Amino acid sequence: MKAMIFAAGRGERMRPLTDTMPKPLVKVRGRPLITYHVMNLVRAGIRDIVINHSHLGHMIEEELGDGSRYGARIVYSHEPTPLETAGGIANALHLLGKEPFVAVSGDIYAPYFDFEQVLDALPDNDAVGQPIPVDKRDIAWLYLTPNPWHNPEGDFGLTMYTLSNEGAPKWNFAGIGVYRPEMFDGIKAGEFLKFGPLMRQFIEQGRVGGEIYTGEWVNVGTMRQLEELNAPYSAKAKP
Repeated sequence: MKAMIFAAGRGERMRPLTDTMPKPLVKVRGRPLITYHVMNLVRAGIRDIVINHSHLGHMIEEELGDGSRYGARIVYSHEPTPLETAGGIANALHLLGKEPFVAVSGDIYAPYFDFEQVLDALPDNDAVGQPIPVDKRDIAWLYLTPNPWHNPEGDFGLTMYTLSNEGAPKWNFAGIGVYRPEMFDGIKAGEFLKFGPLMRQFIEQGRVGGEIYTGEWVNVGTMRQLEELNAPYSAKAKP
C-alpha cells in the first residue's frame, strides 16, 4: 500500500508563523508534524509516500528529502496553486497507482495512530472469502474522532461501520482515510475540487465505511493549540 500526505494548505489561521514555514513543518514536542506521519507509516510497513505541497513546498522537500533516512521512499506532487483535497489526490494519482491507498492530513497531530490497521480496510472479498461485487465494495474507509471544540456538530453519522450524511450522533472526520483510486475517476489532473461534496455522494450510495479512533488527536489549526501542545507537562497539570 502507498500513502499520501496532504501538505499543500496555506495555514492562514496560524500566520505570521506560516508566512515563513509550511504548516506541516510546525514542530510539536520537538518534531515537525509531518515527520510523525512519515515515521508511523514506515513503522507499519508503508514506505512509498507521496506528498503534495504548494506554499513554500521546497522547505518540505529540504526537510524530508527522498525519505531514505526514515526508511521511506518519498516523491512529491507540486501544486502551483492549491487544488484542495480531492483535486490534490486526482493530481497525484499517477504516483499512487491502481491499488487502495491511505491518505492523511499533514497538519494533524496523531502520534500514536497505528497505520497497520489501514492495510485491510478495503477488502475485495467478504468474511468467508467470496469476492465482493465491484459496485458493492466500500470505495473509502474514514477514521472518525469524538467532536473537538472547533467542530462540535461533527461531520458524519456512523452505524455498524457504515457512514451516513444525516442522523445523530455525528463524529468528526480525523483527516485519515483509505481510498480506492477509482473514487477520483473523472477528475482531471490540475482540477480544483473539494473533498466533502465528493465524499458525500459515495456516502449516499452506502459505499463508505469507517470507525472511531479515540487516541490522541489534534487538528493543529491555531497558535493557541500549538502552544498548548508544546506546554511543559508541569504547566498542564496546574489548575
